[in-house]
Amino acid sequence: MGLSESPVSPPGSRLRQEDSPPRIVEHPSDLIVSKGEPATLNCKAEGRPTPTVEWYKDGERVETDRDNPRSHRMLLPSGSLFFLRIVHGRRSKPDDGSYVCVARNYLGEAVSRNASLEVALLRDDFRLNPQDVVVAVGETASLECQAPRGHPEPTTFWRKDKARLDLKDDRITVRGGKLTISNTKKTDGGIYVCVAANMVGERESEKAQLSVFERPVFVQRPVNQVVLVDESVEFRCQVHGDPQPTLRWKKEDVDIPRGRYEKEDFLLRIKKASVSDQGTFTCLAENRVGKVEASAYLTIREAPQFVVRPRDQIVVQGRTATFPCETRGKPQPTVFWQREGSQDLLFPSQPTKGDSRVSVSVNGELTISSVQRSDAGYYICQALTVAGSIMAKAQLEVSDGKDRPPPIIRQGPSNQTQALGGVSLLRCQASGDPEPTVTWRKNGVSLLGKDPRFSLLEHGSLQIQNTRLSDLGLYTCVATSSSGETSWNSTDLIDFMSHNATALPGPPSKPEVTDVTKSSISLSWEPGPEAGSTVSSYVIEAFGQSVSNSWQTVADHVKTTEFTVKDLRPNTVYLFIIRAVNAQGLGDPSPMSEPVRTQDISPTAQGVDHRRVQKELGDVVVSMHNPVVLSSTSVQVTWTVENPSQFIQGYRVLFRQTSGLPSPGPWQIQDLKVASERDVTLSGLKKGIVYEIKVRPYFNEFQGADSESMTARTMEEAPGAPPQQVTVLTVGSHNSTSISVSWDPPPTDQQNGIIQEYKIWCLANETRFHVNKSVDATIRSVVVGGLQAGVQYRVEVAAGTSAGVGVKSKAQLIILGNPLSDIMTGSEGNNSISDVVKQPAFIAGLGGACWIVLMGFSAWLYWRRKKRKGLSNYAGKKTKKKNQFTWFCIDTESRSTLGLSLRWKKKLMSSQMQLHLNSPPPPPLPSLRGKVGSNVSPSFELYPLKAISAFQKLLARSSWIHYYPRVSLKCDRC
Repeated sequence: MGLSESPVSPPGSRLRQEDSPPRIVEHPSDLIVSKGEPATLNCKAEGRPTPTVEWYKDGERVETDRDNPRSHRMLLPSGSLFFLRIVHGRRSKPDDGSYVCVARNYLGEAVSRNASLEVALLRDDFRLNPQDVVVAVGETASLECQAPRGHPEPTTFWRKDKARLDLKDDRITVRGGKLTISNTKKTDGGIYVCVAANMVGERESEKAQLSVFERPVFVQRPVNQVVLVDESVEFRCQVHGDPQPTLRWKKEDVDIPRGRYEKEDFLLRIKKASVSDQGTFTCLAENRVGKVEASAYLTIREAPQFVVRPRDQIVVQGRTATFPCETRGKPQPTVFWQREGSQDLLFPSQPTKGDSRVSVSVNGELTISSVQRSDAGYYICQALTVAGSIMAKAQLEVSDGKDRPPPIIRQGPSNQTQALGGVSLLRCQASGDPEPTVTWRKNGVSLLGKDPRFSLLEHGSLQIQNTRLSDLGLYTCVATSSSGETSWNSTDLIDFMSHNATALPGPPSKPEVTDVTKSSISLSWEPGPEAGSTVSSYVIEAFGQSVSNSWQTVADHVKTTEFTVKDLRPNTVYLFIIRAVNAQGLGDPSPMSEPVRTQDISPTAQGVDHRRVQKELGDVVVSMHNPVVLSSTSVQVTWTVENPSQFIQGYRVLFRQTSGLPSPGPWQIQDLKVASERDVTLSGLKKGIVYEIKVRPYFNEFQGADSESMTARTMEEAPGAPPQQVTVLTVGSHNSTSISVSWDPPPTDQQNGIIQEYKIWCLANETRFHVNKSVDATIRSVVVGGLQAGVQYRVEVAAGTSAGVGVKSKAQLIILGNPLSDIMTGSEGNNSISDVVKQPAFIAGLGGACWIVLMGFSAWLYWRRKKRKGLSNYAGKKTKKKNQFTWFCIDTESRSTLGLSLRWKKKLMSSQMQLHLNSPPPPPLPSLRGKVGSNVSPSFELYPLKAISAFQKLLARSSWIHYYPRVSLKCDRC
């Protein structure tokens, strides 16, 4: 039935007043429903009678369950259309479309507004997935996605690391599918997913990685450096970034090759810089988000060096002296001259003061015109740059011209052949100042005036008329003047033709001196005209003023135009001439060289390269021999030298005291200024002291490496001073027989060796009361026992070394068992005693004491005589059994005492003797004390093995020894 059909009244019905036509009170609303989901299109109508409701889709009636029970559409009693599930597909009739509901009764019908039912859709694939993004910290990062197709149009949001992105951060904005994060931080990095959602559900895009890295940042930049040639250079370039940047080095925009430069992490190293290394070095750091670079400039300074050194010159008064001084360095050195002893400096192109005769050219050459005698001296050329300085000295000697060289024979006689009866001519041309005189000799005998056939021509040549066989021999031309004598020999006259003088080679140029040492001079020259044939070699002649009075051939068969003449005498002036040799013979000599002086043996007179001096001194190895002790105050030191250098000016012997002080003493120095010597004697040393010794080569202020140190102890002598602060005190009660003696060692500088012992003398008026004692050097106080009461003792102490006992201390006086005991020497003690003696109470007490002592002595004397009488009677009786004396050792838990005990019994009396050791017997001797009755026995110094004899001596001191049989000692436990 279509929507236009008219309502039909029910049969048998009639129009009632209360009936009304249908009216839609609730129209259906548009719906968007997901496929397969239930949905309801609401429609509510009113009317009387109750209208029926039908639904139409796109103008066609909708089939409901009322029409087909299997239909998924249900018409609800209220008139709403309920879909069990939304069907949408190609195979089945889809549910989407435009719906209206129609309400009918017999009075008419009502149609609702159209309501569309749309099926919601959301596809799986994003139209645009976000891509991985890499940004640097602080940059803006953008992630963009385009949601998949869907209906309704899906909305998008973002998740980071599976959590929904918080949009509260002002840096984060989302517009459509575009996520923008400005001013990124490291924490922004992570996995991002774009999410599209509508009522169908959610769809996630592919994951995108946002990496937030840090651009390279310099922690340490390379800095400009200035170094000398051959020094090491290090450029540091430290960077930080994420990921860790890679470093590259460039020099002048070119990558630095391996080999020449060492690259380690953040370091570029040049072990030995050269001039070619100067330039700009650039450090480039790069990672995924950026790169940075920093540059530093390396400036190479080359220390000044001499290209041409000034040399000593000898100039005739009135002539001009020129001293070359060419240097090189980087930067170019500034050259200036100074006369030794003068404060004036001469710089190149310095304006001349008045008519000054001294000037310095731009290339550093010093010129002194019209040389005067006052100009003689040393001139110093100095080259200065920021890289260092060098200096060289040259000596100017001014000659008055009187010291002229001997004559020069320009052409001498040569071998030739002449027919018998013919004329022979032997050439000899000589020159010199003054003009020399020429004479001839044959086989060493003068010719002229002996044979009229021999005649001297004007220029000194010898002419022989009517040649004979007897004329054969050795002919010598001798040129003589006041400045010396020069000779030239020819060989025998034999059968070959005379040479042609015009075919001889021309004279070479004036020889130039290129180098001078103490024993050699280097020369160079230019060849002269060759004339007939090629020059085959050169001959060098030299004249030394202090060597000989004639020219000497110092080199021949020289093939080149430069030569070093060796084996010359040091500090000697030489002149040189050069002659060329060809097939025709020896040519004329060259002009005479300028005078040149060889160096002195010591190089101190010449300017030196400081770096060369230091290098050569560093190669010198000094090896010391064991020092030899000569006496108690002297030691001989000897050594050998490997790799000796000409720059050794002398040796510095260093020595210091290492014994007798809390720490080694300061180094003392003794210089040996003769470089050729290898030994020295150190004197004035302390006696018995250990010294550490080493040797060091030196040249002026430069010093070489030290030798290995060795030690030596001077011989000991007996101490030269007594112990100090000697103190003597009584030990124990008033009746004590022991004293305590303490002291300090002698002064350190007077000990003269190692103290090995101290000796203590307690000297009485009688030798039998003397007590002597020796103790180890470590002991500073000792108790001396066994002294006699009432006897005055002089106490002296002395120290001893291996060489003997030294000076005794000042005697200290003491009397034991006397009210006036402890009488010490010294003005202060004497004054106090004299004050006491003057008191009346002291005088009265002293008188009473003397009376008591006298009475006691009388009683003791009576008792002793009575005792002797009784014992003499007992001695007459024979005894069958010997007295047994027991000797035993008592060792307490503390092991502090040892004792000896003797016991015996007699009819008349019994007694006991005990001897105690204060401490266990330390070496060498223990202190032994004993008592017999009431008598006090002296102390004995003894070893335990000597105990028996000690007892015998003890008993010998007693009066009982006359009345007892021989004592036998028995050791029960010891």
